[in-house]
Amino acid sequence: MARALGERRYCHGHYTAFRICDPKLRDVHKATVRDRIVHHAVFKVLNLVYEPTFISPSFSCRLGKGTHKGVNTLEKMLRQTSQNYMQTCYALKCDIKKFFDSVDHAILLAILGRKIKDPNVMWLLETIVKSYLSTYERERERERERVKMLAKLVCPSAI
Repeated sequence: MARALGERRYCHGHYTAFRICDPKLRDVHKATVRDRIVHHAVFKVLNLVYEPTFISPSFSCRLGKGTHKGVNTLEKMLRQTSQNYMQTCYALKCDIKKFFDSVDHAILLAILGRKIKDPNVMWLLETIVKSYLSTYERERERERERVKMLAKLVCPSAI
């Protein structure tokens, strides 16, 4: 695998799709073990670059953070904001439906390219990002194909 990565011959495998209830229904796309090893290596590189830019009270998927620290920090903030629970205060918990499916790959790669200057790392990031075709992208691709077919029917010489 190291040789394939070094020679830019690495090819990301397919994902296994399944659904879980956690507690709501979620679509999961699992990469192969081989690809997850590459993902972890990429995480180690990207984490060094991006971790310093994250705000302190962000706890999800961060080393040394996690759910318990997040809950403790939230409790401390609520107590402080409510002046020892004497005033009403609110906390917002939200989830963006199909967030990862809706991320535009070109925009994501452009954002990564602002900080990642190594062309080999950018090649690997592009390989990984483009290996996943979301439901949203599949629908967008189908729509493009429908538009092309309609255009051919309406004006065959234009295409």
